[in-house]
Amino acid sequence: MNLAERLDAAAMRAIDEGRIVGSVIIVRRHGELVYEAPHGLADRENRRPMTLDAIFRLSSLTKPIVAATILALIEDGKLGLDAAVTDYLPEFRPRLADGAQPTITIRQLLTHTSGLSTASILTPAEATAGVNRWRLGDDASIARVGALPLLFAPGAGWTYGPSIDVLGHIAGRLVGGRLEDAIRHYVTGPLGMTDTGFTVRDPSRLAAPYADGANGPELMGPVHTIPNPWGSTTTYDPERIFDAAAFQSGGGGAAGSGPDFMRLLEALRTGGSILEPETAKLALSNQTPQLPHAVSPGWQFCLFGAWLDHPATAGVPAPRGMVRWGGIYGHNWFIDPAAGLSVVSMSNTGLEGSDGRFRDDILHAVYAHPSP
Repeated sequence: MNLAERLDAAAMRAIDEGRIVGSVIIVRRHGELVYEAPHGLADRENRRPMTLDAIFRLSSLTKPIVAATILALIEDGKLGLDAAVTDYLPEFRPRLADGAQPTITIRQLLTHTSGLSTASILTPAEATAGVNRWRLGDDASIARVGALPLLFAPGAGWTYGPSIDVLGHIAGRLVGGRLEDAIRHYVTGPLGMTDTGFTVRDPSRLAAPYADGANGPELMGPVHTIPNPWGSTTTYDPERIFDAAAFQSGGGGAAGSGPDFMRLLEALRTGGSILEPETAKLALSNQTPQLPHAVSPGWQFCLFGAWLDHPATAGVPAPRGMVRWGGIYGHNWFIDPAAGLSVVSMSNTGLEGSDGRFRDDILHAVYAHPSP
């Protein structure tokens, strides 16, 4: 089987087995388009087929967009990679449990080594009353993050929390507006990513959101909670993308399409467009060497996503230096600088599309040796 046959088979198997509803997969090698295809349905209830230009809720695919914006701001002289966060947000001064107030740097926010807490920013009373945390306001949301005790001293550990939300807030301030103003100026505008933003440009192309259920994918309600593989729950808020007043979460609030996101991946892989080549190369290198591992055994972290350090330990059929990340609405992407590969796999089903077998099927399909 060639690459196209393997990817077609992986997507259709997941759909036929009732693991995902639909997907869009795009692969470029050394800049050349070698595969792009939609599969399944964008909206099962209305029998709307998936299309290549379908718009998805990006969830954590928002993060590399914001990271690229931050790096462009650094190149523009408006920000320093190892500068203190308080240089840009003087009021943001979270403390350790002992009351100490350490310095957090921009680099530590980018690498999720800041120590910022993953706890809810709502009070128990607000949570009970069903307060929408996305409507607290930009300044208030970040202030509440800063009021939570740090989990560890910055740089001493890795945890996936609100660091990119804080960076997004800084980016908005630096351009005298909100986060979308910053990403449009530095990233989405220059790259022609016209589908990408914090509201949906064309609702008729928006994929319906589905979540793993006991009997296959379930259409999400306005607030939808499912158990996750990490021993807790994942809560989705699919209506947020229609709320222009909602907090523009740099960690997961944007929407966009597969072709748009591929433009970003190629810009990050090659450098020279939105970022200088040396900046892009630095950003795709290991940034957490002080830790035994960051995300999990075998994986460290760069400035965009997880950095593959020990392929055998991680159980991944890719070379050292491959970078990947995903998004809980059902997405995954990876960049392999050595092989010149950029791959994005978007689905409308979480968590199967982002953290289930489908993610691994796509990875293995890309790296499998062709049949004789």
